[in-house]
Formats: sequence, structure tokens, C-alpha cells
Amino acid sequence: MKNIEKLLSQITKRFFDLKWRFLLLLIVPISLLLFLSITTTRVVGNSGMFTGYNPLHYLKNLKSFSVNQNRSPNSGTPFPTTELNQSRMAVCLVGGARRFELTGPSIVEKILEEYPNADLFLNSPLDSNSYKFSLLKTAPKIASIRIFKPVDIPENESAVRVLTASNSPNGIQGLLQYFNLVEGCLTMIKSYQQQNNFTYNWIVRTRVDGYWSTRLRPNLFIPGQYVVPSGSSYGGLNDRFGVGDFNTSVTALSRLSMIPDLDSAGLTELNSESAFQAQLRLRNVSYLTKRMPFCVVSDRTYDFPPGRFGVPVATLSSTGPLSGVKCRPCSTRFSGRWSAAVVNGLDRQWSWTETGKGTLQLCDGHGGWEDGWEELFDGVAGKKLAVERKRVTALSFNECVADFEYMKRRSAVWDAPPATELCQPVL
Repeated sequence: MKNIEKLLSQITKRFFDLKWRFLLLLIVPISLLLFLSITTTRVVGNSGMFTGYNPLHYLKNLKSFSVNQNRSPNSGTPFPTTELNQSRMAVCLVGGARRFELTGPSIVEKILEEYPNADLFLNSPLDSNSYKFSLLKTAPKIASIRIFKPVDIPENESAVRVLTASNSPNGIQGLLQYFNLVEGCLTMIKSYQQQNNFTYNWIVRTRVDGYWSTRLRPNLFIPGQYVVPSGSSYGGLNDRFGVGDFNTSVTALSRLSMIPDLDSAGLTELNSESAFQAQLRLRNVSYLTKRMPFCVVSDRTYDFPPGRFGVPVATLSSTGPLSGVKCRPCSTRFSGRWSAAVVNGLDRQWSWTETGKGTLQLCDGHGGWEDGWEELFDGVAGKKLAVERKRVTALSFNECVADFEYMKRRSAVWDAPPATELCQPVL
């Protein structure tokens, strides 16, 4: 009997020990969550966006980060690499040359030299930075260069109904100018094809302000599918880059001429991204979203940390494919789990972007570029691209003219002001 009582006593004691340990396991995390809910504050500015600098605000987003990654549709079947290298390809660059000394060499190395069979097309408005396009003299093949003096595009009733000026720095006129640049690529390409009696198999369209960290991969060339970057969709499709066969590209690049069709379909208040998606759907063009190794180098400023509908600014040193997110050479403010939490707090149909399993790094983009950005860029881009940046910075007028004259001799079509005019800002 005494042995039984002793055994029961030991069992009872063991039970209460386990009970207290179990309660402690519950109390500790509950206390921590209570502490965070009390100490975490949400600072709201006049715009209604989160403007405070308290990273604890983003802890609630970490839980869903691992399970809510954006997933592209079925990838389709990429074109065989051996055949791709032998196919006809056009690469068209659009936009102003603002920071082309940083982005241009990466485009030459990671796209044009990667596909030396590709013909280069450039469609850009003339401005004080156009002299930087002299960097393209090293491109393997130059088909057509167009640098033109921009003029206003009439904002007809159809455009006013279909498009919205919201979130466009230059309103509807800015959208029309951009659409005209993109469709100008198609016009140049069709003209070149007609002159030489052939049709391109593939058309790659990208912005001149895109910095490419690694090469344009062959698996992005998928017959019958138009491939665009994932994320940064702003209510539609990311339109900062696109690659497709000739047929899908015709629809994708017809940005300006498709406006009457969008109007006839009863679509209104579209931004660039939603108009882009609408025109593909209207023409039954299949599209895929893929992660891509480039970012858009921007001088624009954005609230930091970004709110739900804010714009993240990545550091150029981020190692993951950035899919066209805004970036600059800058010091890291958020990285790893913190950057993932920030991005996961963004609206997934707006400015959200892939975080690359913690490889995305964010910087404070609310002000101008920080002192010493040149060294930051050179450290990330490497010696070859650093040399090109410094060469443009120190470019003389005579060197600039000589570079453009060399480009002109190599180009099949040259539609640009005289080299002396392009290089005038260098004086």
C-alpha cells in the first residue's frame, strides 16, 4: 500500500510540473505579442500612408511571407537555346537617357552581347542626356537609331476617357508620350523588316533606365506567350520589359493605336499597366509573368518606409532578380526578414514585388541620392561597368562626336540630329 501511495504521489508531482511548464510555454509568447501590440505605433501622414520609421509595424507580415509569394502561370515551353541563338531577334530600347551611364553598359553586356545575333533599335526623345547614348557604339549589331525632338501628342476624347492622369508624373500626356515611344519601336522594326525582306522571330523591348544584374535568360523566350516581369503590376501588368515572338509583340507594342479599341470596349480610367493588360486580353494574347534580373534606376523620391500603396526602392546590391522594381545605388536600410515584412505589407495588386527569399534590400528613397553613391555603384557593378561610368563622366566634346560618328557608320538606319548637336551638353 505504501508503495502505491508513493507512486501516486510521484505521478501527481510530475503532472503539476508538466502543467506549469506548459503554462509557461503559453505565457511567454502571449506576453511578447501583448508587448508588441502596445509598443508598436502606426504613424499616418496627410496622404493616409504609413510614414513612421518603426520596423515593428511590419512583424505581422512575416507570417504570411513564406506562403503568399506571387506565382506565375504555367511557364509553357521555352524555345530551344540552340535555335534561339540562330533566330532573328530585335532588341528595342525606349526612354530618355537620364542615367544611361549606369544602365547602358549593363544592357550591352547582359542582353546585346548575350545575343550577338540581335539587332539593336533605339527610340528616344532628345534631351540634355542624349550624349550618353554614345555608349552604344560597342553593341554587336546596330539596326536603327532614332533620337527625335519630342512634341505634344493630341489628347483626344478617346484618350481622355480611357486613360487616367493619376500617378502619372506628366498626366495623360506622359502616358501618351510613353505609348508613342513603345509603339515607335514596332514602327521602326516593321520598316526595317520591309527594307530587308524578312520577319523577326523575337522582339525584346526594354527601357533604357533598366540596370541588368545578370543576363537575359533563354527560358524567357516562349512561343505564343508574351513574357513580362512579375510584381510591380499597379492594377494590371508590369510593362517595364517584355519579350515575345513577332505576333504577340505586335499587340504588346501597339500601345497608342490600341486606345480606340479600349475605348470601344468601354474601358475607362486606366493607367499604363492596366491599359497594357487590357490590350493583351482584348486581342486574346497569352502572357506570363516571370522574375527577371533588372531594376529601374530612378531619381524620383518615394515615402519611406512605403505604405500599402507605396513604392519600394531597392538597393542596386540586392542579389535577387528584382523584376523591374525601382532602385538606386544606396545604403541598405532594410534587409532579410525586415525587407520581406515591408514588401509583404504592400498591396499585392499594386507595388508588391518578389523578395527573392530574403535577397531583396531596401533603401530610403524619400530624398536625393546619398553622397558617395558613385563608389557604391562601382562596388556593385564591377570594374568593367565602373570604367564605362567614369568614361562618360569625363567625356570630351570631340570624343563624344567621334563616338556618334562611329555609331552612325555602323547603323543601317540613322534618324538623329548631327553628332555636334547630340554632344552639345558636353561642352
